[in-house]
This record gives sequence, structure tokens and C-alpha cells, in this order.
Amino acid sequence: MEKPVIIAVDDDPAVVGAVARDLRLAYGERYQIVRADSGQAALAAAQELRVQDHPVALFLADQRMPQMSGIEFLEQAMALFPQAKRVLLTAYADTDAAIRAINTVHLDHYLLKPWHPPEQNFYPVLDDLLNDWQASFHPAFQGVRVIDHRWSPQGHQLRDFMARNHIPYRWLDVERNDEADALLDALSPSLRQLPVLIFEDGTVLSRPSSAQLAEQVGISTHSTTPFYDLVIVGGGPAGLAAAVYGASEGLRVAIVEREAPGGQAGTSSHIDNYLGFPAGVSGAELSRRALTQAKRFGAEMILTREVVGLRVEAPYKFVKLSDGAELSCLALVVASGVSYRKLEATGIEELTGAGVYYGAVMAEALACANQDLYVVGAGNSAGQGVMVLSKYARTVTLLCRGPELSSSMSRYLLEQISEMPNIRVRPCTVVEGVAGQGHLAEITLRDLNTDRTEVVPASGLFVFTGAVPCTDWLDGVVERDEHGFLVTGRTLRKDGRRPAPAAWQLEREPFLLETSVPGIFAAGDVRADSIKRVAAAVGEGSISVHFIHQYLANL
Repeated sequence: MEKPVIIAVDDDPAVVGAVARDLRLAYGERYQIVRADSGQAALAAAQELRVQDHPVALFLADQRMPQMSGIEFLEQAMALFPQAKRVLLTAYADTDAAIRAINTVHLDHYLLKPWHPPEQNFYPVLDDLLNDWQASFHPAFQGVRVIDHRWSPQGHQLRDFMARNHIPYRWLDVERNDEADALLDALSPSLRQLPVLIFEDGTVLSRPSSAQLAEQVGISTHSTTPFYDLVIVGGGPAGLAAAVYGASEGLRVAIVEREAPGGQAGTSSHIDNYLGFPAGVSGAELSRRALTQAKRFGAEMILTREVVGLRVEAPYKFVKLSDGAELSCLALVVASGVSYRKLEATGIEELTGAGVYYGAVMAEALACANQDLYVVGAGNSAGQGVMVLSKYARTVTLLCRGPELSSSMSRYLLEQISEMPNIRVRPCTVVEGVAGQGHLAEITLRDLNTDRTEVVPASGLFVFTGAVPCTDWLDGVVERDEHGFLVTGRTLRKDGRRPAPAAWQLEREPFLLETSVPGIFAAGDVRADSIKRVAAAVGEGSISVHFIHQYLANL
């Protein structure tokens, strides 16, 4: 494959020469560097690359150029390569224009002249942007090819797993893609059971599990040692934050995650209000960055394994995994988060994965082009899902039980939804049932004000309702409230007395995030009375490590 391209444009020969030199020194082995002395010349080069189907990873344009400014160039270039990263080179006096460009051309970053030394002011920014681009770049002829039909629950599960774990794949629908038939004909009969996955090295897997898929692409599914200082259950924002801080401070850390890094937050298509990301960030991207950071410090991620039990032999905790393995540790952080509450409606179980989906917007959005879709929920996840689906679907209807959304959804999402002509909001409406032969075809809705029911055709129903904590594996070991959330800190007091559970044998009171068992901590949405926000989960995961150090120091 030819190298992706970085295009640098500046009308000053000395400047563009210096930029190209610095780019070649750091990125010349992996990228082709193209320089241009005007916006028009750079645009012509980009157009030629588009015709050749040659990928452009990054545009670096000077703002002050005659005939065509840097922002004007980027406006036209982004139409040719919408996924390419965009950087503006500015003088100090142009910073206001650069900030405005964040909205007008979705500028990713602006750099002030002079940028030397590049090791400090140039390369760190571009490293980050190019890593982001590579994470979402899917060459047509690379990655896993998935042969399946649209309404396959197992195929949906595999596509969702790959999407959330940043595994490049191409889906070939057997009902619409001639290539799928040709590939199946070339396989032996034993390998033709759908879904079929074909890997870059020619390996073929028929109806694989997520664990088999993970092992094939090199994702770690087993621990490297039976003992850790800290085991974290759950790879969402809280768990990843605990891993970053724990591993960076010298602890041997393992994260056990049954699905994908990011947890429920990882399925969020766009988070606009997370600190430090003025242009917003997807949940998948945020989790990818956090996982990379945790691994950099030595934390291990064990994927596709579910925690099914826990036993305590003080001071050790023994975590039992779904494959029969057992991990021991001194400290345990439970950051297993919550899952979407199952929708109670006729026919739901039969059609889950075949038109009815819990989250999973990114895996199914493209398949829903020009169709009529419904989303159930009233929180930010539902709002973000609606916005993504509206880019592909003919219509998207948001169903919510309450009379309005303002009490449960952020204002920025409400404004975005109101501006989309193909989005409709139906308050005081619930799903009574779903129906279809092999896949979803229609939904029965009930108006809570009039009690009238209505049957509507639908190609997809996406559910974002409620929050059920993933804590059944802790039953009888760690104290939970009536809803299953973990009780921590002073909340464990009974009538003003010290913690009631017999497991608590210490003179001190529990730390802020400590559960009823010394050395077991809870962080994020799984904790009772927590603030259900990504930033809050990250904060709790981070500070849990502070209390873990105090706990370990007194063993």
C-alpha cells in the first residue's frame, strides 16, 4: 500500500521548506510529504489524490496566503478528504481567526509561528492527530471481511465488537454484495456457515465467538500472571482512569473487561462537553486514548472475559473469570458500570440483534440508510444516538416516557436535535411491542396521555433506557443497595454507627470510595449515589488510587 499523504502549504518558500523538512524527519518513513506554495496548488494536488483514491491524513496550511487563505483552502479540502486532520499555521495576531475556524472548518489544531523546537511545539501535536486519524482510517482492501446477512444477531454482535475495539472491518451483505457470493463459493462447505470472517492473512473463521475473534487479531484475552497489586473490573472511564494512575505509580495492574474499552460511555457517538476537547470527542476515541495511556504505563487489559465470582481471604481478593481462570490481588476496584435496562415489550427478546439494538449505533448506522428508525430514551446517550442515526436514516423518532427532555438531556443536544429536519420527538410514548418475521418490521406504540396504541413500520429500534448495575457477581460478599449499586464510605454507617457488615474488621472507617470489604473500592456509575457523567467517573477512578495506596501502606 502506498503511504498516506501529508500536505503542507505556505506561500513563503522558506517556511514551507522548513515545514516539509521537519515533517520528513519525523514522518517520512510512514507518510508521503507533499508541499505546495499556494492554496490553489495544494487544492489541485488534493483533487488528483482524490481521483487516485490515495488517502490524505493531514492538511497543514498557513493562514496568511494571497488569493486563498488557509481557512478558505481547508474549507474546500475537507470536502475532498473529510476524515483528514486539519491544522492551521498562524501568527499570534491570527489566533481569533483560528478559534473561529474550529467551528467553520472543524479545525483540529492551530500552531503559532515559530514552532521551533519541533520536538516540543510541533511533533507532539501532530503525533496525536495522526494517531487519531490512523485509528479511524479503514483502507478498502485491509482489515477483516465479514460475510453475513443484515439481520444476524451473532453477526451484529461481532460487528459491534469490532467497531468498539477499533478493528478495521468490511461488511459484505450476502443479499446485496456479489463479492460475498464469490468469496463463499471459494470456501469449503464447513466454512460457509454465516457469519464468516476472512482475515488479511487468509485465515477464515465461521461463526466465531468474540474471544476467538480477539485472539485472531492479537487482542489479549488472558492474564500474564496470577497475581496483581490491583485488579480493576470494568474498562469504562472509571476503570481506565484507575489503571492509568495505578500503573503510573508503580502498581501491577490488570483490567478485566467483558466487551470493549470504554464501557457504556464508549458507545457514545459524540461527547461535546468533556473538558479539553473543544470540538468534542467520541466515546470510542476517548477510551482508545485512555487505553493507550494505561498500556504505556504497563497496565494489562484482559478482554472478552467476564467476572463471575469473588472470594476474599484477607488481605487477598480472588476474582473468578468466565473461562475458569482466577486472578488474585491485594486491592480491587469495581468499575463495572451499568448496562441498559431491558425493554419490556412483546417480541423484544426474539428480535434483539435483528432490528432491536441496545446502543450499538456505530455498528448499525450505515445499514440503516434511508430507513425509518426509532430510538427509546431521554438521556444524553439517546440524544447522541439520534444525532448519528439522523445522518443516514430517512427519519428518526425519539420516544420518551416523560413530557419533555430538558430535565434529562444536555442543552447542546436539545439544540442540535431541534435543528435536524428528519428528527421527531414523541413525548409520553412507550413501546408496547415489536413484530416481524426474522427481523423487525413494525412497532406498537402507546400514548400515555390518551392510552391509544398505534402500529408503525420500522427498520430499527435502538434502546437507551435506564441503568442496571453489573454487580450480581458480588452478591453476598459486598454490600449493595436495593437497586444493586455498591455502597461506599460513610454511607455504610448504620444509624450513625460503624459499618455493619461482618466483613469489616478494622478500627478505621472505610475510605471515601471503599466498600464494605476493606481493600475493595467502587468507582463510576456502579457506585451508589454517583454522578452519572464521564468526567465524574474519571475523577472517581483517579482518586481511588490515592485510597488504595493508603490501604496498601497499612497491610
